[in-house]
Amino acid sequence: MQAPSTARLTARHKRTRKLPLVAIVGRPNVGKSTLFNRLVGERKAIVDDLPGVTRDRNYAEAQWAGRSYQLVDTGGMESDSGGKLEQTVQAQSRLALMEADIIVFLFDGKSGLNPLDREAVDELRRTNKPVFFAVNKLDSQRRGDNLYEFFALGIDRLYSISAEHGLGIANLMDDIVGRLPDDVPRGAGAAPEDPEEVLEPLRVAVVGRPNVGKSTLINRLLGFERSVVDSKAGTTRDSLETPFEIMGQPWIVIDTAGIRRKARIDDRIERFSVNRALRAVDRGDLIIHVIDGPEGVTDQDAQILSYAIQRGKALLLAINKWDLVAKNDGDTEKYRDEVNYRLSFLEFAPIAFISAATGQGVHKMLQTAMRVIQAYRRKVSTSTVNQALQKIVRAHAAPLSQGRAVKFYYGTQTGTRPPTFTLFVNRPGAVHESYQRYLVHQLRENLGFENAPIRLHLRARREERKTQRRS
Repeated sequence: MQAPSTARLTARHKRTRKLPLVAIVGRPNVGKSTLFNRLVGERKAIVDDLPGVTRDRNYAEAQWAGRSYQLVDTGGMESDSGGKLEQTVQAQSRLALMEADIIVFLFDGKSGLNPLDREAVDELRRTNKPVFFAVNKLDSQRRGDNLYEFFALGIDRLYSISAEHGLGIANLMDDIVGRLPDDVPRGAGAAPEDPEEVLEPLRVAVVGRPNVGKSTLINRLLGFERSVVDSKAGTTRDSLETPFEIMGQPWIVIDTAGIRRKARIDDRIERFSVNRALRAVDRGDLIIHVIDGPEGVTDQDAQILSYAIQRGKALLLAINKWDLVAKNDGDTEKYRDEVNYRLSFLEFAPIAFISAATGQGVHKMLQTAMRVIQAYRRKVSTSTVNQALQKIVRAHAAPLSQGRAVKFYYGTQTGTRPPTFTLFVNRPGAVHESYQRYLVHQLRENLGFENAPIRLHLRARREERKTQRRS
């Protein structure tokens, strides 16, 4: 299968956006993320009094008055952005303005009018897009009087709101919904145009320790600067979701903050970021765990992967920066053996050697990812399971328990994502853990579930009979 080019990836990403997009912009610390969370209905963006917490664009679907739309939170807009990281954050905000259908600009009603506000208003007037100007943090009568000084900017309509307390939000959103474009392809409730449209998106969480190249890989997949990338560890703070399409399949890719041992986390924002990253693992179908090639597998990598296995996630290991390892005569087979030795509990997970910075191996990794997820979603018939089970037990019978044979009667697949099998046996408690590992390995091999995690449940046959009598 020929891998799609970067240009095709970008074009497909644009086509998959079915809902109108509303962008929230403004100077740092004016309450953009607080408004974002209120409209989305959950704490999806990190909120803190420290300016500049939001760095990337953060997307989520929201609804108001029966209309669905996509909302994007952005980093603060400033005219003098200082260092490289701050300049990249500014670029993210301006990308959001370019793709938005409607713009919401927030002023800080608590601190009052700022000279930078006038520059931002002038810039927004040149976008030729609907812009709604709202003065935030007006949650008292005294602060409410601060609204009037913003009329000096020559704005016809100002909305007085408090994102934290929900004041004035209804008036703002009613007017925004009234301006949502009607010609955006297929909003909520409309019929799909073709069968491929109804495919449930694959949720891919990209995780790993800080500064291993997660955001660089995301940007490589999407074909544009979706996530802020900086050499300073810990640049990504939110868990960010971006819908796009690849190889004919809808995907939602989740970029996460790097995960470190909690004992080493002092900063409260980073601590919250770690919790969000672990939640992203919970939300993902496929977990792409990025490992720093030159550094190798660490104990923290093992802990993250163990967390994903406990939750039955499909896994793919991406050894990043392989171009640097290869310069020092790195050998993929020796490296693979070392990874398998350090992560012996991950016998089913494939390993891809990539360079997110150059694109080396990324397309091959995506092809492997598709095979993994196909196995993860695979469903086989009960007759197929029993044919395989008979073959497996005949080849290697379960050890005797207290001199009595352990008999397997039949089995069936009872779930997908992950593939789950229930086997009925005369003495479930007598099946040793090592033999259960043998069953899992053989079921994976005989039923076409290579590279997929498998869950195994053992049940006594009499339990099934009791259930039948009750029904």
